[in-house]
Amino acid sequence: MWGAAVTAVLALLPPAVSSRLPDRLATHWDGTAPDGSMPLWAAALAPAAVWVLLLLGLLLAARRRGAPGRHWTAATLAVSGVFLAGAQVSIVRANLDRADWRDAASTGTGMLVVAAAAVGAGALGWLAGRHGEPPSAVRETAAGPLLEIPEGERFVWLSRTTNRWLRLTGAVAALIAAVAVLVAAAGLAAAPPWALIAPFAVVALAASGCSSVQARVTEKGLEVAFGPLGRPVRRWRAEDIVSARAETRTPAQVGGWGYRIGGQGTTVMLRSGECLVVRPRTGSDFAVSVDDAERGAALLNTLSARRSA
Repeated sequence: MWGAAVTAVLALLPPAVSSRLPDRLATHWDGTAPDGSMPLWAAALAPAAVWVLLLLGLLLAARRRGAPGRHWTAATLAVSGVFLAGAQVSIVRANLDRADWRDAASTGTGMLVVAAAAVGAGALGWLAGRHGEPPSAVRETAAGPLLEIPEGERFVWLSRTTNRWLRLTGAVAALIAAVAVLVAAAGLAAAPPWALIAPFAVVALAASGCSSVQARVTEKGLEVAFGPLGRPVRRWRAEDIVSARAETRTPAQVGGWGYRIGGQGTTVMLRSGECLVVRPRTGSDFAVSVDDAERGAALLNTLSARRSA
């Protein structure tokens, strides 16, 4: 969602107020006076392209690096997103209601504020991306991994996975549907374009609902929440789970991306790799692609064994 929001600001803000902007926008300043410009379309697409390339680079790097680099990824996304979006807002504001780009106002103070905000956002991203490791050991048994929990202590395991492409697809579809609704509301269309609104609204809901998943193991059992709002939610009580394990699965094995039902049971596939797989006492296996699945399975097996005893 963050990636889509920044992309929208970068690419859509200049065209949205194009009637109040000159044909070319001042994009570089030498002190207080502008000394460089771009056509309006380039001023919109150039920073958006930089942002998209950065997202792709971080995605590839995260796949190679894995979980230990999450705090770096979060910090980079926060700093870059706030800085690029803030710079775009400052540039548009400086060019607003100017007949020629050479008459654009200074962006000095605005860019200082943007830089400070970017640094602050980076610090928050760093803190949000850090994940501590619980001080406990996982050991394997015939029934699956178990977690050694000291007497009198309670543990909670939480893991979240997001598919940025599904989230971007949902955001773009929602944006198209919203624009179509606004066009109809403004009377710019002879009739409401339901043929455009309905399918894109359905795609937006489906893609957003499958774009992220959060798995949570507590003393009560397993809870899997879907989508950015954490709804809907599937729950299993600890005593209703026979076993849990970590297993590597790919979209090719389960039939694609998203919520898949097949020969291996139900799989929520957001990315290739490690999945938490549970076998309930009734029904088929359920798998969800999340990081640190072995520790989650171990805690779930331990809690299930305690409840069953």
